[in-house]
Amino acid sequence: MRFWETVGLILVLSAVGLTYEIAAGRVLAPFFGTSLVTWTTVIATVLAGFSFGSALGGLIAERERDVAAQLVRRALIATALLMALSPMILSMLYGLGARGTGGMILSVIVAFFPASVLVSFPSPYLAKLAVEARPGREGSSLGIVLAAGSLGAILGAVLAGFVALPIVGSALTFAGCGAVALMCVSFVRGGPQSILEIIAPAGLIIALSFANGSVCRYESGLSCIDVGYRDGELHLFSDRIAQAAERINSDNTPSQEDPLVLNYTQMLWARMSHDLPTSANVLFVGGGGYTLPSQLLSMRPNARAVAVEIDPLVTAVVQENFPWAASVIKDNRRLEIVHADGRRYINETERQFDAVVMDAFSSGSVPAHLVTLETYQRLREIVTGPVYVNLIDEPNGQLVRGTHAILTQLYPYVTAVVGPVSARGYANFILTASPTPLAPLDRLPADFMVTTLAASSPFTDDRGWIGHR
Repeated sequence: MRFWETVGLILVLSAVGLTYEIAAGRVLAPFFGTSLVTWTTVIATVLAGFSFGSALGGLIAERERDVAAQLVRRALIATALLMALSPMILSMLYGLGARGTGGMILSVIVAFFPASVLVSFPSPYLAKLAVEARPGREGSSLGIVLAAGSLGAILGAVLAGFVALPIVGSALTFAGCGAVALMCVSFVRGGPQSILEIIAPAGLIIALSFANGSVCRYESGLSCIDVGYRDGELHLFSDRIAQAAERINSDNTPSQEDPLVLNYTQMLWARMSHDLPTSANVLFVGGGGYTLPSQLLSMRPNARAVAVEIDPLVTAVVQENFPWAASVIKDNRRLEIVHADGRRYINETERQFDAVVMDAFSSGSVPAHLVTLETYQRLREIVTGPVYVNLIDEPNGQLVRGTHAILTQLYPYVTAVVGPVSARGYANFILTASPTPLAPLDRLPADFMVTTLAASSPFTDDRGWIGHR
């Protein structure tokens, strides 16, 4: 093999490996959520596979060249198959009952470790060929090989985050990784070359994985979204977690019944309608189904709202499927939608608000950077009135206690209510903080009750929330 041909293969396989790693973290979210724990597991597993594969590949590189070339080709074919099938393997393990942190770790290892081993398996053999291709220039050749590996990793990360996952989704990204690995087989020459009978079925399986489609109905680099209809209610799911709902008629027009379906929205609106003036200017961090902004503007003709939603796809799905919220978004000039990260908007805005609703979620939990002392210190500068926080946690769990500690450190008046506990042991907590006393509600809706929380340390940007385990 020529020197630059070998270097090119190293670069391409490095790019495939990093694209695969980032796609693994994305496709894991609909099954186990997105948190520091899940990303740590994915990164550790894939890097362990890279390391083990490089070690094995080094042993093979020392064997006779034709034998090594044949083994490398077989490894690439196996890489292609395993990468393309990774989402199916993950889905199968989840269907078999993999749950919790232990199930997540097992699923990551089974679904992603083998392909990670095999994609790095050819690199030592290719590096050896590159060094041998330029006798007397071993040092510069090795340097170029190492640079190609790093450059490939950079390209793979950029490709995954800015192109593949946002445009074609995770399932097709995995299939594409497999297809590229399979294309590399023909460039590895040496030994018996009659491998068409192996490549053909591998290519067919990859083609079928292309046809298999996404793991959800709508997918971006940030969200995996589904819409479901049941008993006159339309539900919005992100990473399989219910995010919003509204009632609709059989002709897909808004129902005349109470549009607030989910009990936490009923609780939040009961509190907001009791506390806020008719002309309130409210910041919503987390758009979701735009249920609460729609309710505010529908019930308060003089109110205004800014909804900050990180993913434009969420807004597009709501406009396409949810008639009540879509009509408010389309026709109401008092609603401003900003597609940006909530923390970034909070840090950069110069506007003032009468209240804020913190209702942003990534999978089943609040993003860690939105639940820190520094975030709420900045909110105190731009919000003159109440702060409403929606969280999902176990009773007296670490997330709700850490957030409660933030609020009690910054505000003199803080209340906490909790909704019904689900079969999984989680409940919605609504925390309300205010610089002035808030009159109690006459009654709490939807089975919510006042709760007390144990003392805890507040989350900070330095030591924050790491996710449910």
